[in-house]
Amino acid sequence: MFCVIITKKEEEGFSMLNKLKKYLVKPEIYAPSTNSFWNNPHISENMLDAHLEPESEAASRNHEFINKSVEWIATISPPVKYADLLDLGCGPGLYTKRFHKAGYTVTGIDFSKRSIEYAEVEAVLNNADIAYIYRSYLNIDYKEQFDVITLIYCDYAALSTCDRKTLLDKIYKALKPGGMFIFDVFTHKMKLPESQTWYYSQDSGFFCDKPHLCLNSVYQYPDERVELRQTIVITEYDVVTYNIWDCFYNKDELINEVLPIGFSSYKIYSDVAGKAYSDDSETLCGVFVK
Repeated sequence: MFCVIITKKEEEGFSMLNKLKKYLVKPEIYAPSTNSFWNNPHISENMLDAHLEPESEAASRNHEFINKSVEWIATISPPVKYADLLDLGCGPGLYTKRFHKAGYTVTGIDFSKRSIEYAEVEAVLNNADIAYIYRSYLNIDYKEQFDVITLIYCDYAALSTCDRKTLLDKIYKALKPGGMFIFDVFTHKMKLPESQTWYYSQDSGFFCDKPHLCLNSVYQYPDERVELRQTIVITEYDVVTYNIWDCFYNKDELINEVLPIGFSSYKIYSDVAGKAYSDDSETLCGVFVK
């Protein structure tokens, strides 16, 4: 007769391995992360730093492009005619403060508490009358309140099919007649090949402030034009996953998804700074009019 003695540490190791195994398979489409991303204290600090780096495009577009983007938006929807602007996913206020300076009455909404708090402090320091709201933009409930609604840096396509429909309905209701919804998405040219890689961080990294192992995977869901970029973070005590989804579009796919909500007209550009449409573009910008 044999007796196997398993220590508590070994038992915890088996438990960790079993927990990890269930994540090492391709997830169902639009499976959520197991941990908060936008309000994780460590990740949100790194995201804010990335937003504020002028030449980086890790969290926002580079600041030179943002200036061009705001100038273009103010040209196609001049604030003397389109006064009230809502910026969805406003982050730390990189666009909103420029929209305010251009002459708009601005409201910014974001689900990152750290970014909203930063934006609020900046508004006070610069005596800028900008309304900031800490909330998921899926929970907005406005009725014909805004002349322009923006959703910039391809946030729209990070939502599930159901959430995109929900958001479009809410945006349409929030726009005044004649109001514009301006947003961008990635095209199919931005798809990545499926892959699996890993790295070990002995100290703090983007996803974790303690020693950790990151397993990175890219999965494709071609029937839905969807890609998942997944990071599994393994520490001594836990396993968490962060799932970043994206849906890719060509011109017709974008128009066919958005126009039936009720919009009366539209224009398509290659980017949210007004570059002329091209089949070779890596992004598309839609300007849909209620």
